Amino acid sequence: MTNYSYGIGSEGIIKKQRARDIAKELFRKSIHICSAFIPLFLRYAYWPVIILLCLAALLYTVFEIARRNGYEIPLVSQITAAAARKRDENRFVLGPLTLVSGIVFAALLWDPSCAAVGIYALSFGDGLASLSGKLFGRVKIPGTSGKTVAGSLTCFTAIFISSFAVTSRADIALWVACAGTVIEVLPLKDFDNLIIPVVLGGFTHCLLAI
Repeated sequence: MTNYSYGIGSEGIIKKQRARDIAKELFRKSIHICSAFIPLFLRYAYWPVIILLCLAALLYTVFEIARRNGYEIPLVSQITAAAARKRDENRFVLGPLTLVSGIVFAALLWDPSCAAVGIYALSFGDGLASLSGKLFGRVKIPGTSGKTVAGSLTCFTAIFISSFAVTSRADIALWVACAGTVIEVLPLKDFDNLIIPVVLGGFTHCLLAI
């Protein structure tokens, strides 16, 4: 009887932890997905948006250093704590900084269409892949630190659709989706936020030049 009760309690704890993990991932990836508005903002106010993004990155760095040193920054510290994963505990949370950096570098390096492809790949491909993996992922991909087949398929589909919407070319969208899925599945941790928009923006630039 004792063992049975313990089993029920353990199962309940696991379910609650899974629910918390999913809620945290929803919050984190909602930030990713909101970055899809950036190409629109860049179209109408390129330099003001770039400057604001750089200022945001700078302020975040200052606030995160302060948080690491025991100073609570109203609202910012709560948002960071809500979005932080277990691996980020007691560490500088790099995700928001690499996210903004990847978007800024893509916008500076590539023309608006190519930059948009890279930013959308980050917003929708990487964002939805993680959510799909958490919700539906059952089959793990070996050597990827827990990435799932469901997540990779979602990533491919999201990047293909968003790339085709920008370029109107299925062949380019297919190549970009394949490249994006390979990058996303690598165990890059938070640095995929930096690599995906820059590399896929450049890849799109090369494909369009052929």
